[in-house]
Parts: sequence; C-alpha cells; structure tokens
Amino acid sequence: MIRLFKHYIPFEVMLLCLVDLLLLALAAEIGWQFRIFQLGIDPGAFLSRLPGIAGFAVIVWLAIIAVGTYTPLALRSLRYALARMFVALGLGIFAISFVNLVFPGTALWRSILLYAMGIGLVLLVANRLVFSRIIGTQAFRRRILVLGAGPRAQRLVDMSNHPDSGFKVVACVAMGSGSDERVDNAIERASITDFGRFVAGHGAHELVLAMQERRNTLPLKDLLRVKTTGVDVSDLSGFLERETGRLDLDTLNPSWLIFSDGFTAGQRLSSIAKRIFDIVASLLLLVIALPLIIIFAVLVKLESRGPAFYRQVRVGLFGEPFQIPKLRSMRQDAEADGAKWAEKDDPRITRVGRFIRTVRIDELPQLWSVLKGEMSFVGPRPERPQFVAELEEKLPYYAERHMVKPGITGWAQINYPYGASIEDARSKLEYDLYYAKNYSPFLDLLILLQTGRVILWPEGAR
Repeated sequence: MIRLFKHYIPFEVMLLCLVDLLLLALAAEIGWQFRIFQLGIDPGAFLSRLPGIAGFAVIVWLAIIAVGTYTPLALRSLRYALARMFVALGLGIFAISFVNLVFPGTALWRSILLYAMGIGLVLLVANRLVFSRIIGTQAFRRRILVLGAGPRAQRLVDMSNHPDSGFKVVACVAMGSGSDERVDNAIERASITDFGRFVAGHGAHELVLAMQERRNTLPLKDLLRVKTTGVDVSDLSGFLERETGRLDLDTLNPSWLIFSDGFTAGQRLSSIAKRIFDIVASLLLLVIALPLIIIFAVLVKLESRGPAFYRQVRVGLFGEPFQIPKLRSMRQDAEADGAKWAEKDDPRITRVGRFIRTVRIDELPQLWSVLKGEMSFVGPRPERPQFVAELEEKLPYYAERHMVKPGITGWAQINYPYGASIEDARSKLEYDLYYAKNYSPFLDLLILLQTGRVILWPEGAR
C-alpha cells in the first residue's frame, strides 16, 4: 500500500495508473507523428505540441479513473475493463472537444485525436494483459505474519484467500490462553526460541496484532526486536483500515481513534478551498442542470398528483437539522404510515421516479443546499432524524459522522450500494468514518471522479 495524501492506494493500482498515463502520452505522440508523416509537413519542436499531448493524456486518464477502470473487478476481468475503457474514451473525446471549444487551438487536431484514441486503446489493453499476469502471481502480495490464532486471526486468513487480497498470511502465532477457536496449523509462541529469526525465516514484511485479548499478553520485547529489523508492526484496526478503505467497527476502540492520526477535516485552508469549490461548482451545475430539472419536474407533475418538489428534514453538521429539496420520486402518500427506508422494487416509487432515482436526477435540487453551505459536494449522506435516533442507539460511533459536513456524494456512496437496513447503515458508517478520518482534497477529487462510475453504472439505486 502507498499512502498518498492520507489515502491508501494499492501499489499495483498506483503503478498501473502511472503506466497508463505514460502510454496515453505515447499514443498521442505516435498519433501526431503518423498524421504529420501522412501530410508530409515539418512536425516542429516537441515542446510546441507538448500541451496538446499532455492535455490528451490527463483528460483521458481522468475519464478512465472516473468510470471505474481501476476497481478490483476491472483489474481481474479484461472484458469488464475493456467495456469501461470504451466509455472512458468517449467521455475523453467529449471533454477534449469542450476544451478545444473554450480554448481554441490547445487540443489535438481531430484527425490526430482519432489516431491517438485508437493507439491508446491498444496500448492500454496490452498493458492490462501484462499486468494481469503480474497481478496473478505473488509479486505484489505482501507477506503477513499474524500474532494471534482466534477469530480475528481467522478473519485475516480468510481475507488473504480472496482473489482481490493484496497480502498473504504466512503464519499465525498462538499466544497461549484465549478463545478455543484456533486457526489451522497455528504455531505456539512457546515453541519459538528466537522470535526475530522466526519472522525473518518466513520472509514477513509486516506483523499484525490480532489477539483476542491484549492485556498482559502483548510481547513487547518481541515486537521491539521485530520492529528494529525493519518489519512493520500494525494494529489490526489500522491494518484493516488500510486494506479495506473503511474503519472496521468490530475491532475499533476509542483509544485507537483518539491516538491515531487523522480527523483533520476542519483545517482552515482545506475548509476554505472546499467551500470555494462548492460555491463555484454548485452555481455552474445549477445553471447547466436547470433545464433538466424543469423537464423532469413537469414529468413528475404529469404522472402523479402532488407537488413536483418537496423538502425533507435531514441531520447535518454537528447534528443540526436542515431541509434538502428533492424532485419527488414517490407517490404523494408514500409515507402516510410513517418514514421508512426505500425497498427493492418499492411500489411507492412512480415510473418517472424510478428513472430519476436510477440516474440520480432527483438529487440535483440539492445543489441549492450546497450553495447555501448546508451541504458539500463530498461528505457522508445526510440521514433523516427518525433514522438517526435509531442508528445512534444501535451503532457505535454513529454520531462521529456528523463531525463533517454532509454531501451529495461520498466515500460510502461509491463503495457501497444503496442502504436500507441497520446492517447496510453499519457498513456505510465504516466508510463514512474512514472519510472523516482521512479527509483531504485529493480524496474529494477521487470521490468526485468515481461518482461518474456510480451514475453511469447505478448498481444498487432504489
């Protein structure tokens, strides 16, 4: 794992991203040279065409990120990745054409753009073929030695057996007293004479503490010896945060949250930059989306009785209630029996409502809440007070998600489908806590790009 601006990115994904970016720049240069050769004219200095090449590479690369070409499934399935790449190239052509319209002469010529797209697609697919062979081996999987042999250790073993896992458990060490549940083939600590040599003999890159009970059982002398030999030592909560992109509620404790780094979303410069972006982007999008909002407001009104828009109370920053505007997607009497979560194939949803919920058009009026400062573009989704009271009672640390401003999209929204139960809320809370702890403008940018994938492939929308 590489930690970039407080966010963890798998090494193989980072390497694949950088190679893709370089290959896209190469594709643009090859396309340029090929077209110049056809025309029989002087290609000129490389620096004169560098802005167009760099612009092509960066725009298409961002489109590739946006459609989810670096997700675990895309890394495993070439067919899945190829489908996403075609969409990304289409988005790239649209974006580059828009840039050329706003700043004439800065983008590649249309003929060069066509060649660059074709060559880029071939190079990206070839890169995936090479990486699929590398990722299929153990080359990028870190070797983990687990201290503990109970249910927590078994969980790590199960995770390491998953095809998407970036690590391999090489051994589990049973510390003696504890749970009766034991990992198969666990090694008793009492049988190890030199723990440092034992860790080195297994070629372990990291030691993870996964004991069920750590009081009076933590081998501080052994851990110090391992640490001084260059092997990383991690707490289970920190390890799971890094590997899964969420804070695991089953292993979380207040002391770890207090003493670990993070929860700096309130830093003045970051907050100012975030607010400026929210104002500019919401104003621009409101102007662009206004015709679309009006059209669907008319369709909602024509299909069923009742207002096209409605306001709903949500819980915002520091637990303060506020109202968000939405396009109505359900019958007017949908909550005659009280508030409840939307279900799969919910009969309360109208035909127009089902469409606007699938493509998230019903959320567009919330741009007004962003402009007013009650919401941000990125943050935990604001929940209704009726549900918040229940969730705070049943889920630990739920109130902590209100320490950051709620958003239209968020880390939970791009990583977890629509939630309509306590268990779903628990899973989404783990992602929301990760965002609150590891907030940075880089993570916001990553979420905004990945939101394009959620809109284009709306899995779990209800």
